[in-house]
Amino acid sequence: MEALGEQLARRFTPGIVYLHGDLGTGKTTLARGLLRGLGHRGKVRSPTYTLVEPYQLAQGTVYHLDLYRLGSPGELEWLGLRDMLGEQALLLVEWPERGAGVLPAPDLEVHIEYAGDGREVTLTPVSAAGERLLADLDP
Repeated sequence: MEALGEQLARRFTPGIVYLHGDLGTGKTTLARGLLRGLGHRGKVRSPTYTLVEPYQLAQGTVYHLDLYRLGSPGELEWLGLRDMLGEQALLLVEWPERGAGVLPAPDLEVHIEYAGDGREVTLTPVSAAGERLLADLDP
């Protein structure tokens, strides 16, 4: 999952990436790989309790959101979603279904599922920005 995140980092573009998967499938690990691929050397905390962790990087800002504990989609306004969307930032959103009706459509959807001892990952571009994220990605 970290290696996939690092590959996605090479194609950094502002936008929204939805990360789907059961607990423990590797959503935060993928986000950690992407942040490391962008040069972040500090800790990458799961935003399970804070709901959002911002990272200021040379390429731009990355917001890692975990909406698992979100009480209602309207709470995204209190988290500053409108401000995040006003920036040239990349939003990595875990549990995006909890923000349904408030979150904009993603540029890329990542579905992670358990597959035996490993994981099966499906990457689905939803926009031109999502296509750019996947361009030249190693299979």
